[in-house]
Amino acid sequence: MAAMRGLLYVVATPIGNLEDITLRAVRVLREVDVIAAEDTRHTRKLLAHLDIHTPLTSFHAHSGTARMERILRTLEEGKSVALVTDAGTPGIADPGQPLIAAAVEKGIPVVPMPGPTAVATAVSVAGFPGSMFCFLGFLPGRPSRRKRLLESVAELPFALVIYASPYRLLEDLETCRACLGNRDIVVARELTKVHEEVLRGTTAEMLEHFEKVQPRGEFTLVVRGMGVR
Repeated sequence: MAAMRGLLYVVATPIGNLEDITLRAVRVLREVDVIAAEDTRHTRKLLAHLDIHTPLTSFHAHSGTARMERILRTLEEGKSVALVTDAGTPGIADPGQPLIAAAVEKGIPVVPMPGPTAVATAVSVAGFPGSMFCFLGFLPGRPSRRKRLLESVAELPFALVIYASPYRLLEDLETCRACLGNRDIVVARELTKVHEEVLRGTTAEMLEHFEKVQPRGEFTLVVRGMGVR
């Protein structure tokens, strides 16, 4: 008889407003044997708000193979694990992909738990026509790689979605203007949080704005596609 294997749940958590978590996610976080979290301190606050007391272990971008193997052994013993990040959906510009891929390779069932993600949230309010978009995540740190990436997608006829930190926002906007031209852009800041802000204009206008106003919080940029009106 085949050995019993646990389930790896990929659980989306709020990107800001804690009310955005799904009822299903709350149930699963209560029922699993362990939660693998990007930052246990951050996740512990969410669990306290939900009155959930499931054991936590850390799994993040710098976790070594030993930590991943330990989680995989837990799954192979027939126990269930919920994978969460600090905000949003694991594997979408967030840690988690290596563990998911390793579980798939070992034949461990991976169960998606849909929920908040900044990319879909920003696209939903952008108001640009068309139903397709290209998600680029965080742009590369090196200017040459950043430029090369944007040039490779400059001719696409659908929106480009980019994550940006406050420390790199001006550089990213400047590279967008240089590689894509002065296009319409939506700059969504601190989505679903108290200081949520959605700014609309051209790339040049957004650059001018944030040269005067210090960037704060996390940003999602939605750039209009080439030739799309």
